[in-house]
Amino acid sequence: MNLSLIKTKLSPYVKNLGGWRTNRKIVVIESDDWGSIRMPSREVYQKCLAAGYRVDKIAYESYDSLASEDDLELLFELLSSFKGQAGNHPVITANVLVANPDFEKIRQSGYREYHYEPVRETFKRYPRHSRSIALWNEGKDKGLFLPQSHGREHLNVSMFMNALRRGDRDVAFGFEHGIPGSIPRNAKGGNKYVETLNYSSEEDKQDKLEIILEGLDLFEDLFGFRSESFIPPNYLWSSDYDEKMSKHGVKYYQGNRKMKEPEFDGSVTYHKYNLGDINNFGQRYLVRNALFEPSLFNNGIEDPAGRCLNQVQAAFRMSKPAVICSHRINYVGYLDPGNRDRSLKMLNEVLNGVLKKWPNVEFMTSVQLGKLIACEDD
Repeated sequence: MNLSLIKTKLSPYVKNLGGWRTNRKIVVIESDDWGSIRMPSREVYQKCLAAGYRVDKIAYESYDSLASEDDLELLFELLSSFKGQAGNHPVITANVLVANPDFEKIRQSGYREYHYEPVRETFKRYPRHSRSIALWNEGKDKGLFLPQSHGREHLNVSMFMNALRRGDRDVAFGFEHGIPGSIPRNAKGGNKYVETLNYSSEEDKQDKLEIILEGLDLFEDLFGFRSESFIPPNYLWSSDYDEKMSKHGVKYYQGNRKMKEPEFDGSVTYHKYNLGDINNFGQRYLVRNALFEPSLFNNGIEDPAGRCLNQVQAAFRMSKPAVICSHRINYVGYLDPGNRDRSLKMLNEVLNGVLKKWPNVEFMTSVQLGKLIACEDD
């Protein structure tokens, strides 16, 4: 057996070393990016290709967009067909962006001022999305879909506005077609403008914190409750934010074992966390230890469902809950229905596999897991 294969087999176990443990078979599905525009429409996708932007080479530009009513209804139908030991369904912890750029108001300001629109208004402008907020709430009431905060918008506001003001042609093209940011023309690379929390100075750092805090307040306005957990966009975060986040009701951070802290020079510092670690403000860290990302075709995974099941098995063998990372992109068919349909078929395979091998499985939200850890540690 070669070294690469050994590392592949050991990796799911290594990432479960340290931290809180349980003999209960718990599965949490965390899903980011709900509410963010990304690629506005198939028509815009085609215009990008015609202009030399290789959006067909990047999964997020090919598939990711606002989830339609059909997307939500099909996802909920699948989730409601399964039940765990306690009779509860698999549930998506849906990490939501509550706003998007208001392109028209930004244009009217001569690009001097940034403006955003609440996601509720964004949905109204799309052809099959007017009931999406109602469906989010319906999913919550049925125990299938728990909204949590992922920020205000999935956009680096200062970087975006600076690019518009200096006349960056790629960002200007994206702006004219309702895209938050852009990808480079005729070159490799994704949309760096979605990296919400990359900051370049102390002032920029504080401005970005205020955006996140405003997002938490807008979340409460939209749903009627505070978000108890938060997932930093692109896993970029500074612990300097923790005190104010705690005062705004955030008790749990979702994320990876390694999180990135931006530095003013553009580099990042890595910080490692174990499941259940606690900071100076009593906030707990939840650590993702499994992936279900069939739409991310550049990651070289031939069997996304099989890999996910293997990672769930590794978590359970290490006495850990399985915390599955599965972005919205996998469940969206607004741009390409085949993308959604393929993913739902594989999600069905994952859930069937879990229940067949571990019939005593418990499906939980991130918040439920966080409360379980906090209570048992206390």
